[in-house]
Amino acid sequence: MSAIAWIAVAVFATAYVLIATERVHRVTAALGGATVMLLIGATDAEHAFFSEETGIDWNVIVLLIGMMLIVAVVQRTGAFEYLAIWSAKRARGQPFRVMAILVVVTAVASAVLDNVTTVLLIAPVTFLVCERLGVPVAPYLIAEALASNIGGTATLVGDPPNIIIASRANLSYNDFLWHLAPLVAVLLVVFIGMCRWLFRFAFRSDDERIAAVMSLRERDAIRDPRLLAISLIVLGVVTVAFVLHTVLHLEPAVVAIVGGLVLLALSRLEAGQVVKDVEWPTLAFFAGLFVMVGALVNTGVIDKVATAAADATEGRLLLASMVLLWGSALLSAIVDNIPYVATMSPVVAELVAANGSGSQSQVLWWSLALGADLGGNATAVGASANVVILGLAERGGRPISFWEFTRYGLVVATVTIAASMPYLWLRYFVFAS
Repeated sequence: MSAIAWIAVAVFATAYVLIATERVHRVTAALGGATVMLLIGATDAEHAFFSEETGIDWNVIVLLIGMMLIVAVVQRTGAFEYLAIWSAKRARGQPFRVMAILVVVTAVASAVLDNVTTVLLIAPVTFLVCERLGVPVAPYLIAEALASNIGGTATLVGDPPNIIIASRANLSYNDFLWHLAPLVAVLLVVFIGMCRWLFRFAFRSDDERIAAVMSLRERDAIRDPRLLAISLIVLGVVTVAFVLHTVLHLEPAVVAIVGGLVLLALSRLEAGQVVKDVEWPTLAFFAGLFVMVGALVNTGVIDKVATAAADATEGRLLLASMVLLWGSALLSAIVDNIPYVATMSPVVAELVAANGSGSQSQVLWWSLALGADLGGNATAVGASANVVILGLAERGGRPISFWEFTRYGLVVATVTIAASMPYLWLRYFVFAS
């Protein structure tokens, strides 16, 4: 690698250490690292701001803005309080049952919508239900972020890397359902069992609080029925458009921002007050992270790593799929999985072509998807949903540190990736048709 590439690696590593140790705020570290990358010439304005491969992913940024606007309007209707009371009562006020319900809802919604949208919608409910029950909110938020990445793995629209893979490999929505949804269903059951152990300290119940919750009426929480009806219609249309985005030829970002602006216009609320609820620091963090990772792509660092892995496994499909699975998990834990998959997908396409056009070679695409999506759970910056959850937790007055998230995420990522190995081996090598 060139000298500039090694300097870029050093800059990224320094910024990552600062984020992990929280010596400086993560937004400052990310934007500072991005600034240094621009100053040293590891990237430039053209690549950082206008390139789809090495710059800020504006689709992700605009998608987040649109969904944050929708959430900001919906929360003024009382809908989140309604859902909080409803879920707590269905769980009979038992904290673990509450977590299990929220985890299942998050995972399923992440498969239908996408994981970032889902955590934006479910986090306000979580704050309220935890406040009602008197339990710490951080474990529930972390569990939801992890569940969103697991559930989002099941479909083409569930996790942003899947959209990139589908485009490159010409895979359909049904392809993802057929190949990945069965495994995701098993992983979700395993994860719920892990929650019982990982977050056991968060399940202390208070009989008085439980009794108080059980006596509440959900309908009393609704403050603006008119706005709620409008919000549900807009959110329903946005959801359908997400699912049908390949038919409608509308990018999820376009759907989200149009939905957010239409709902804002129909709400009759003061725009300035609603816009204040957008997580601007989280968006700035994403921008800085995209620029830093784009600099690594631009200087050839990530491509070197990916090509080395491809060369080492050439001609050995089973070995290649397992190396790709674990290698993708490792790299997605360090850098955001969106730019990683964008960089790795051309390499995987070459590997698939080298192993023939048969269906068995498609296992490499599923290995990439599983490694990137599930590996993103390992650290607080591994997936977009994780970063959003950290931003929401900080705004809610219960900040979650890098290591608080990572000590749980790393365990879950390791277990789910390990569980994916026998699935890939049995389905695509032992029982391959």
